[in-house]
Amino acid sequence: MLPRCRGPGLGSAPLRRLFEVLAGPVAGRSQACAFYRGLRVVAVDGTTLTAPDEEAVTWYCPKHVGQVRTFGYPLVRLVDLVECGTRALLGACFGPDGTGELAYAHRLLGRLDASMVLLADAYYDAFGFLRAVADTGAHFVLRSTRKRRPSLRRPLPDGSHLTVIQRREYRAGRGYERLEVRVIEAWITVTLSDGTRRSELWRLLTDLLDAERYPAPELLELYHRRWQAETCYFSLKSTILDGRVLRSRSVPGLEQEIYALLVSYQALIRVADDITTACPGLSAQRISFTVLLQAAADQIVAARGAAPHAPVALVGAIGRAVLGALLPARPRRRLKARYRKTASKYSFHRGDHPRTVQAYTLEVQIIQDGVLDAAPKT
Repeated sequence: MLPRCRGPGLGSAPLRRLFEVLAGPVAGRSQACAFYRGLRVVAVDGTTLTAPDEEAVTWYCPKHVGQVRTFGYPLVRLVDLVECGTRALLGACFGPDGTGELAYAHRLLGRLDASMVLLADAYYDAFGFLRAVADTGAHFVLRSTRKRRPSLRRPLPDGSHLTVIQRREYRAGRGYERLEVRVIEAWITVTLSDGTRRSELWRLLTDLLDAERYPAPELLELYHRRWQAETCYFSLKSTILDGRVLRSRSVPGLEQEIYALLVSYQALIRVADDITTACPGLSAQRISFTVLLQAAADQIVAARGAAPHAPVALVGAIGRAVLGALLPARPRRRLKARYRKTASKYSFHRGDHPRTVQAYTLEVQIIQDGVLDAAPKT
């Protein structure tokens, strides 16, 4: 069962049950993009959806409060568990923006099992969350911050270190709980096509402790797959919603609309899975979600094949449209231009991000001497 999100009317919509039926991993073992050394790669992340500015909504999803007045639209926080490679939804939870991503993410942990490795960003670097992930049997690889300074460290041949993290609070009967993890530190240097270079320190935490079976360079490359969750949100918010504000002007209506959005997305992902099943060797990453959505919309409008006379096959009109517009087998790396959203609460840092889309090269330099925050070698 999908974890229930507390709130008025939540769980009452029939579309929720439909999403529960559709949600889940879709990749078979032939889809290498969804696996790492036998482990199914999944990612957790959150986003917000914009709701109408109506009193029937703002009592449940309050607007942001500034120094003088409230501003912007009410926001609904959505947290998804995504299968990397196929971008299928394993689970989703949503509610008021005032509740943080970690609280919603805890409700999705029942979807994890020992066959998975979870990717997450630095926001999820909390002992309680990592302990809960480990208790499910799943592994994790997430980015940590400079605020965490591990004290117990044992170097490994690949430059990573074994250490122990512990809960800050003492718990009766458990004491200060501990969790053995592996720390990987590296300088990531991005060189843009215009010659701009930017270096950043990455610090990863993982419970994949075997350095021979899970080398540090592979885990650094694996972490990049976390951005599949961002691609999933782009498909939901920009491709399907086209950046629009949700239409429903009541809390029960918003719930049904969001579940309808998730159902539509997951149904299209399962169509993509049918296409890869019917075409052995085809990677799910070559299927364009935009083409998939447009082909499905055309079928609904034209109503062609509503009563087919021939046997139904996995690849129908939608599949043929998708196969005729496959993405390149090896997409080149491109850095997207960054712009500040009009309703963003963060200030725009001029010059920190490119204003045009550019190709880039990536260089990884693992810190092997154990000196934290050391400058990259040139």
